[in-house]
Amino acid sequence: MKKKREAVRERIYLTFPRTLVREPVLSSMAKQFDVVFNIRGSTVTAEMALMALEINGAQTEVDKAVAWLKEKGVTVEPIEKNVVE
Repeated sequence: MKKKREAVRERIYLTFPRTLVREPVLSSMAKQFDVVFNIRGSTVTAEMALMALEINGAQTEVDKAVAWLKEKGVTVEPIEKNVVE
């Protein structure tokens, strides 16, 4: 019997280096993987970008998308569970 693939919602902080600030990284991620994202907050300068992101999809797709972000040079950190909704 196959397990039903349940959607998950992960909340993460992203730190983009200067080289990626002007790149459409999240748009590319959403096209490449079966995930949707919601930007919960961000600060962008010419030097770096910080972002609080919700990423939704099947666990395997979310995991692949997060791994891809890391490969691109984005620092990914989990947001603690007790954040304000």
